[in-house]
Amino acid sequence: MKILMLTWEYPPRIVGGIARVVHDLSKRLIKDGHDVTVITYKEGDVPYFEDDKGVKVYRVENYMINPNNFIDWVMQLNFNMLAKANELISKEGKFDVIHAHDWLVAYAAKSLKNSYGTPITATIHATESGRNSGIHDEVQRYINDTEWMLTYEATEVIVNSNYMKRELQSLFGLPFEKINVIPNGINLNNYNGIERDYEFRRKYAADNEKIILFMGRLVYEKGVQHLIAAMPKILSRYNDAKLIIAGKGGMIDELRAQVDYLGISNKVYFTGYLDAKQVSKMYKCADISVFPSTYEPFGIVALEAMYAGTPVVVSDVGGLNEIVRHGVDGMKSYAGNPNSLADSILQLLFDQQLCSTVVKNAKQRVKTEYNWTKIAQDTHFVYQKSICETMAQRKAEQIAQENANKTKKVKNAEKELSNLLRFRKRQAYA
Repeated sequence: MKILMLTWEYPPRIVGGIARVVHDLSKRLIKDGHDVTVITYKEGDVPYFEDDKGVKVYRVENYMINPNNFIDWVMQLNFNMLAKANELISKEGKFDVIHAHDWLVAYAAKSLKNSYGTPITATIHATESGRNSGIHDEVQRYINDTEWMLTYEATEVIVNSNYMKRELQSLFGLPFEKINVIPNGINLNNYNGIERDYEFRRKYAADNEKIILFMGRLVYEKGVQHLIAAMPKILSRYNDAKLIIAGKGGMIDELRAQVDYLGISNKVYFTGYLDAKQVSKMYKCADISVFPSTYEPFGIVALEAMYAGTPVVVSDVGGLNEIVRHGVDGMKSYAGNPNSLADSILQLLFDQQLCSTVVKNAKQRVKTEYNWTKIAQDTHFVYQKSICETMAQRKAEQIAQENANKTKKVKNAEKELSNLLRFRKRQAYA
């Protein structure tokens, strides 16, 4: 199958989780014998074209003129993505399916569908309404409407959790059978041969300190503010604990101020951005990984921590709530509740047997349910559905047109016969 992936991020450009999903899915589809082309945004000194071990990656820039706002920037990106796709199609022929990742590529996908009749499979990784707990201004409304438009234009829609399926049905009124739940996965090879690096660990915590790790973007919906708020209770009962916050984001100054206000600056360390190798090392060094999101469509970071052998604590929302079974392969807490968060973390700190049990179960579950081999096969099946449904729709339209033409011919014949009869009546009367 000849597949076109449209995404605004692809490694080494990583904004959120989309980059890793597109990268790992594309690699697996290549191994399964498919032809995958990715069109994405060019940032920095990366090449315009790259053969990423079989995945053909084309990167486009925006116009030289500065956009007025982010929406204009996205539109410029879509124009250039469309131009690159047209160029490739004119040289190499049409694609079998377009896989559009989130609203940021909706217009390019829609234009290609209308121009070439290529079906769209759209993955909605998150919604604007979910990220902001509703729609509050015109920019958010525009993004929400664009999300709806993409799901409307797509033949099939993919989401990564049952939570997201319910959200899309509620927001956009999509038919139940149009939404396919396919979880994200992780590259199981990322942790091969990686052991706990004590020299690396000592950069962030003393040997006697238990590392409580948060890994992710520093934005409101990731809930790190609730984890910081839980630290005084944790430290009052387990003083040898250290919170490591790995990531970057717009809340950094606010979070630092919160730490200073609580008087726990010596027990909280902000690492800033970590590259992929450092992330793997950090998971191996951590004693507990915590993901206290207030909105989380899926939660790849939780899978990474689980497979790395770190016991996890997650909030009971979205995809996280589906990934982790409380007391079986991790611990849960009530979303937005620091007290509940502290209780689950303390339970793991004081119960090593519980830690061993959840780590063992979690690692096995990730291997079985969240591997890219299975995910790529499920995704390919959705591609096939998209193509078959598009072909069936074209056939139905063709039959309808033929019937319309037949009806028109019959009506014309009836009209001619009627005119002939009237003419003969006039002749007979004359």
